Amino acid sequence: MKFAVIGGTGLIGSQVVKKLNAAGHEAVPHSLSTGIDVITGRGVEEAVAGADGVVNLTNSPTFDDASPAFFQTSMDNLLAAGHKGGVGHFVILSIVGADQVPNLAYYRAKVLQEDILKAGPIPYSIVRATQFMEFIAAVMSWSTEGDTVRLPTTALQPIAAQDLSDTVAEVAAGTPLNATLNIGGPDVRPLDELGRMTLNARPDGRTVVTDDTAGMFAAVDGDVLITKGDARIAPTHYTDWLA
Repeated sequence: MKFAVIGGTGLIGSQVVKKLNAAGHEAVPHSLSTGIDVITGRGVEEAVAGADGVVNLTNSPTFDDASPAFFQTSMDNLLAAGHKGGVGHFVILSIVGADQVPNLAYYRAKVLQEDILKAGPIPYSIVRATQFMEFIAAVMSWSTEGDTVRLPTTALQPIAAQDLSDTVAEVAAGTPLNATLNIGGPDVRPLDELGRMTLNARPDGRTVVTDDTAGMFAAVDGDVLITKGDARIAPTHYTDWLA
């Protein structure tokens, strides 16, 4: 099968391309650096032409109120091009519990992206993942003041990008789900504890202080970002990933 992986040079996209090609498929990465622009539409029709499946792993450049417009425009352009080109499967990556955090613009934007795909003309699959392990360091940097990292006790279930990429590639190569698959890491921990674990493994002079008003995850209530029910659980533990 032939795949157009949009956002195929990023953290998840580059691994999905590698895994699909290793499985005997033809996966071609596309991004701004390869000459396509999902907002203006430049190069989009050419990128998806002849593809059996499109895997859209592009992301908004900001997490603020501009993010809904990014997903609206990019999905409109990609779905129109895919439909014209006869694409038979369209896959996106979203966030576990995104619909449970309406006060965050970025999460509302991801739900909008899901809704656009569901209402579109192409059979689809949505993979909803928990927070990436690779994302924890960035979260910590956002709420660092001097040598202090302020983090809330928000429950997270981090997943390794490698494990998530395996699942995205598997779903892309399969029959369209026309539904959502949820996946998360094997352990649930408070964000402040994850921060302390990170600095214990990779000390840099900073100290974590618990602050339930700090950072974007302070807006998250309870365990809404944790997988429920029949979700898939990935194998890699955060302690092993850190090591």
